[in-house]
Amino acid sequence: MNLEEICKALGNPVRLSIMEWLKEPEKNFQPMVHLPENERGKGYVCVGAIQERVGITQSTTSSFLRKMKQVGLLHSKRIGQWTYYRRNEERIQELAIYIANKL
Repeated sequence: MNLEEICKALGNPVRLSIMEWLKEPEKNFQPMVHLPENERGKGYVCVGAIQERVGITQSTTSSFLRKMKQVGLLHSKRIGQWTYYRRNEERIQELAIYIANKL
């Protein structure tokens, strides 16, 4: 686990907010109407919905999401023309355990 890179990713207040919102996507985002029925309820949110909530450009939003995916905090899925993201709960749990035991 590269704790330094994870901390950098979470060190930005917008990226931290995205992680918080994605913890409860049904509360923080409108339903994902383009998401196939079999993918609904799995926590996926499209980049456009995240960008709209954040209020910054799509390219910056995509860059933030890509950074969090690179350090393992998010999973992504491309469906048609949309890219969806959700939290990687296993990685977040590993991080919590690491912090609890090492720091």
